[in-house]
Amino acid sequence: MIQILIAPNAFKNSLPADKVAEAIAAGLTSSKLHCTIVTLPIGDGGDGTMDLLRAYLELEVVSVKSSDALGRSIESTYGYRSLTHTAFIEMADTAGIRLLKEGELNPMNTSSMGTGKVMLEALNKGARHIVLGVGGSATVDGGCGIMAALGAKFKNNKGEILGLSPESLQEVEEVDLSGLDERVKYCKITVLSDVKNKLLGVNGAAFVFGPQKGATADQVELLDDFLERLNCRWITDLGKDASKLLGGSAAGGVAAGLWAMADADLVSGIDYFLEAAAFEQKLNNIDLVITGEGALDEQTLEGKGPYGVAVKAKERGMPVIGIAGKVPLEYNEQLAQYFDEIIPINHMAASFSELKGSTYENLVRTGKLIGDLLYIGKKL
Repeated sequence: MIQILIAPNAFKNSLPADKVAEAIAAGLTSSKLHCTIVTLPIGDGGDGTMDLLRAYLELEVVSVKSSDALGRSIESTYGYRSLTHTAFIEMADTAGIRLLKEGELNPMNTSSMGTGKVMLEALNKGARHIVLGVGGSATVDGGCGIMAALGAKFKNNKGEILGLSPESLQEVEEVDLSGLDERVKYCKITVLSDVKNKLLGVNGAAFVFGPQKGATADQVELLDDFLERLNCRWITDLGKDASKLLGGSAAGGVAAGLWAMADADLVSGIDYFLEAAAFEQKLNNIDLVITGEGALDEQTLEGKGPYGVAVKAKERGMPVIGIAGKVPLEYNEQLAQYFDEIIPINHMAASFSELKGSTYENLVRTGKLIGDLLYIGKKL
C-alpha cells in the first residue's frame, strides 16, 4: 500500500498548516486510492511556526502580559522547554498583523516592544536560549522596540530618549546599550527567517514588506531612510553593519536589529523546524510527499517551507507534489527540479476574498483529485 506524507505550510491569511494537512488528508481518504497517510504540518518561521513546535516538542505553555504593536495591553503565551532552558516565542502573538484591524495597519506607528516584553519574561523564567519566529509582524522598526524592552535606549542629537515607532525613531543619533539587561549577553538568541532579502533598498524590508503592513509609497521611502539611518548608528556605535546580512529584512528589520544589537543568530526557519520535528525520520518508508502553501513560485525557492520539504524528499529520490492557491501559469524549470507536479487548488473565477473562504473545501477536492489520479495510474 502506498504511503503518503502530507507536509504543508500554512496558506497565509486563509488556513493554518494543521488545517491544510487535515483537508488534504480528508480528500485522499475520500478518494478511490487505498493508502497510508502521515501528516506533518510545517512552519518556516512564519506566523504559526511556534504553535506547531509547541505540539511537536511538547512544550510548557507560559502565559504572560504584554502589548500589541500599538502598545495596547494583551495576554500572550510562549513555549518553554525546561530541560534546555529554551523559550520559543512567536512575534506575531504580540506584534502581529492579525492582532490589528485593517484600518490600524501603519508601520510608521507600530513597535515590536510587546515581543521584547515576552522575551524579558522568558529571561525571568530562566531562559538561556530564545528561539524567535518573526513572520507575520506589523512592524518595520528594526527591532528597536524589542531592544527597548530589554533596556536599550535610542536618542536624538540632544541626548533625548525617543519614542519607539519609526515616526519618532527617524531622529535617532545614538544607540545606547549601556542599560541592556545583563542576562541578554548570556542568552543565545536564534531568529527563524523564511526570507533572504537584505535590510535596505528596493529589495529590502521597507520596499518589499512595508506595503503588506500598511505602508503607503511615501511611507516606504521614509521607512527605508530610517532603517539606513539606524544601520549607520549600528556601524558607528556598535561596529556592526547589517546592510549585507542575508535575511536581515525579516520582520521589518528585526532580524538585522537583533543581530546588530544582541548578537543573535539568523537561521533558515524551515531547516530549524524540520530538524526539530525529526522530519527525516518521518520520511522513512514514504513513497510520495505532498506539500504546499498559499503561493508556489520562484520565491518559494528562497527558503520557504515547501522548498525545504522538497529538498529533503529529493535527497531520497522521492516524488513531490506541490499544491497552492497561486501557481505559475507557465512551466518553470527551477521549480520542476523540486516539485514533480504543481497543482492549483482553485478552479473557478472568484475574488480573492471568496477564494480564501473556500480554501478548506478546495484542498479537500484537490486531495481527492490526487488520490483518484494515483488510483487510475495504478490501473494502467
